[in-house]
Amino acid sequence: MSPQDYVQQKAAASGSSFYYAFLFLPPERRAAITAFYAFCREVDDVVDEVSDAGVAQTKLAWWRSEVGRAWQGQPTHPVTQALMPLAPTFGIESRHLLAVIEGCQMDLEQSRYLDFPNLQRYCHLVAGIVGEVAARIFGQTDARTTDYAHRLGLAFQLTNIVRDVGEDAMRGRIYLPIDELQRFDVKAHELLKRGAAPGGDAADFERRFRALMAFQCQRALDTYTEALALLPDADRRAQKPGLMMASIYRTLLHEIAADPMAVLTQRVSLTPLRKFWLAWKVQALGRL
Repeated sequence: MSPQDYVQQKAAASGSSFYYAFLFLPPERRAAITAFYAFCREVDDVVDEVSDAGVAQTKLAWWRSEVGRAWQGQPTHPVTQALMPLAPTFGIESRHLLAVIEGCQMDLEQSRYLDFPNLQRYCHLVAGIVGEVAARIFGQTDARTTDYAHRLGLAFQLTNIVRDVGEDAMRGRIYLPIDELQRFDVKAHELLKRGAAPGGDAADFERRFRALMAFQCQRALDTYTEALALLPDADRRAQKPGLMMASIYRTLLHEIAADPMAVLTQRVSLTPLRKFWLAWKVQALGRL
């Protein structure tokens, strides 16, 4: 399997909404974003799929070394081998990849966030930086587009966080800020058990959890609005793939807001056909 085949398979197998936006890109840009996305998946999988923290630390250390080798002209992994020929063309720097690794490192060291500013730093590393690189690959011409990309990355990550409340709880992680749990009187142990304690008042838990999630969903929706307002007109056409992703993710967020209890027991998602339809509408109409 060639490096290009490897990253294509990695990106497609993830089932991510991002993949549908890539389909509309010209070949070289599609190859670059696919390779970069495959890198992000590889590093993220270290945290999600390796149960031994020591082994995960070793794997992340290997990836840091691999980034160093890649920028010295000696990539050894199919992902970096696919990415490096395209990195100079699209302004992809080693600092971008190292930031993503740093964000995954936070996942190994931290499973709670005291408040939203602390959570934002994590989101900046695992999503804002990804947005910055994606904007460059899509064809950014205006420096102000970077602010849009970082804000949109935050919106995507906030959507991921509300979607994955149940899955994260099964891994012992809670990304919803602790001070916000306290504000809505939702206990950490209730999230980890994905419901009221045995013998507890299930209806009361549902009321409190729905209020918490309404707040989370509204903040994420507001962040999409803020991001879109930051996109300069000069780059609106080039950044269509990001707008496609925003359409898909924002639609998913509305689905979660309509039935927030579902995230505790299942992964809420849109069908592949619906994702493709939403992406196509942005491609055809040029707006969300």
